[in-house]
Amino acid sequence: MSPAPMSEARAREEIVRVGRSLFERGYVHATAGNISVRLADGYLITPTDACLGTLQADRLARLDAQGRQTGGDRASKTIVLHRRIYEASAGTAAPAGCVVHSHSTHLVACSLRADPAAAELLPPLTPYFVMKVGRVPHIPYHRPGAPEAAEAVARAIARHAEAGHPIRAVMLARLGPNVWHDTPAAAMATLEELEETARLWWLAPAAPLNTAQIDELRRAFNAFW
Repeated sequence: MSPAPMSEARAREEIVRVGRSLFERGYVHATAGNISVRLADGYLITPTDACLGTLQADRLARLDAQGRQTGGDRASKTIVLHRRIYEASAGTAAPAGCVVHSHSTHLVACSLRADPAAAELLPPLTPYFVMKVGRVPHIPYHRPGAPEAAEAVARAIARHAEAGHPIRAVMLARLGPNVWHDTPAAAMATLEELEETARLWWLAPAAPLNTAQIDELRRAFNAFW
């Protein structure tokens, strides 16, 4: 069941706050990255080529439920991908109320080093990665904004939900992660845990948690892995 949409005024405030926090702490740089929120009657998304550290609430792009822009600066080209994430995740146990995309350094580094045929970016390295993030499909490279990437992500969401382990993140090869959760704050926390796991994997690749340990996390914390 999809989370109840937040008010538009609150969503604008949260997008600006989360964008500034991600920028100031180095999760995004320059004009990389974007944030969207699902509203009751449409979407808000950061404008194209906007710096997340200097967003202005009244200039965020406003779109209707069909994805047509109705206000604000020109919407990020990634709105097609974001809308597919909202649509594809709606019937899963991990529906999106907010989507965050970043170019976080260690995640991109892991993607550059990964086997192009790898189905997932990271192994179940730590308990909090398993509990708070879950599996992260590694989506083959497409140019930024390509509709093929949006369809590949939608298929990954459906495939993992059908297998019984719904996802909250995907990794676009050579570009960066898209993560989603109920709110901007929750999506940001998911991204933080994901990037920290990538940093650990880069610094100290280790054996993953074993099946018994993962099963225990499923029983104790309802982990999706």
